[in-house]
Amino acid sequence: MTATYLDKILRWHRERDARDTRSIDVLLEQALACAQPRGFRERIQNSDHLAVIAEIKRRSPSKGLLRADLDPSSFAALYEQGGAACLSVLTDGKHFGGSVEDLQLARSACSLPVLRKDFTVSVRDVCDARVMGADCVLLIAAALDDALLRDCLAIAHLVGIDALVEIHDEAELERALDLGANLIGVNQRDLVTFQVDQERAVRMGKLFPDDVVAVAESGVRGHEDAVALREAGYDAVLVGESLVTASRPQDAIKDLLIP
Repeated sequence: MTATYLDKILRWHRERDARDTRSIDVLLEQALACAQPRGFRERIQNSDHLAVIAEIKRRSPSKGLLRADLDPSSFAALYEQGGAACLSVLTDGKHFGGSVEDLQLARSACSLPVLRKDFTVSVRDVCDARVMGADCVLLIAAALDDALLRDCLAIAHLVGIDALVEIHDEAELERALDLGANLIGVNQRDLVTFQVDQERAVRMGKLFPDDVVAVAESGVRGHEDAVALREAGYDAVLVGESLVTASRPQDAIKDLLIP
């Protein structure tokens, strides 16, 4: 079977985690001592239009450097000004050029809840997300077996943050629902070809139970895509490249706020 780009990234993160000797009990204690999170899922639920999760993303594996002058604080403020419901911040440094500092600077510059966008491979990563100030952690179903996905969901719940479970197909949706996920994102980008397939998200939008918040991820280019995804039943879209590269990202967000 052909190794995907995700496989290569995950290998690097798992090797790093294997060298991590920090006590999970100590990390849990630190995470539980953090201030009240901002409520990521709740912010999306309370939106009266398609919620926009606006992403701060320096680099893309498929397109390279996206914006050389990206300032997390400025972009977070512009995103909030444009009407974004939440932020997503890449903290993977090796593959996406992100950092924990990017997340903290962005969160400090606005009142929006923030997703730590990274490659979670252990419960330590969930605790780390809380300690660094994230209000939500990303759990990629393709990266986690059922036992680890269940444990990560449980730890996220314990420390008080939301968990966005990312899926790619119907089988992964069933897994996520069986394990109790209530915030699920469909990644429209194919893991092998890295091409965007919006038809997949449109098809799967009809399969979500009413009590699950549905998010469409990757490849949302503008107003028409947002309309199609809203009509397919999505509560939110996670948008990165088209916002980061826009001359006025606040205006680009306004184009996505579909009733």
